[in-house]
Amino acid sequence: MATPLAGVPIEDVNEERCVPCSPGLLIDRDEVELVTAQLKAMADQTRLQIVHLIDQAPAGELCVCDLTESLDLAQPTVSRHLKILTTAGLLRREQRGTWAWFSIRWDALQGLRKHAFPRGIDCSPF
Repeated sequence: MATPLAGVPIEDVNEERCVPCSPGLLIDRDEVELVTAQLKAMADQTRLQIVHLIDQAPAGELCVCDLTESLDLAQPTVSRHLKILTTAGLLRREQRGTWAWFSIRWDALQGLRKHAFPRGIDCSPF
């Protein structure tokens, strides 16, 4: 029995037990492209930390200077991560004077979940 990285054993299935069934509808190519870009944007430890920090912010938004201090990273590094998240449509950017403020685009996260895990959308209050 094979064991993947997650540590959950993969059950051996022989051909005698396989019953053909409909795999369901294919996700639209444009949607796949968007979901892939968003998942790639989220597939980074620092970017996940940024989203988590913004989510925990009392006002639901944080300035770049708040993030550089919390992450202990240089401003250009944090700005690069923020640009990736913003370009993927996951964060909203608002310029106030010399500083940029970022908030989560909840509609985009819901869309990501809906397209990536359509069956799970009915099971969660998110």
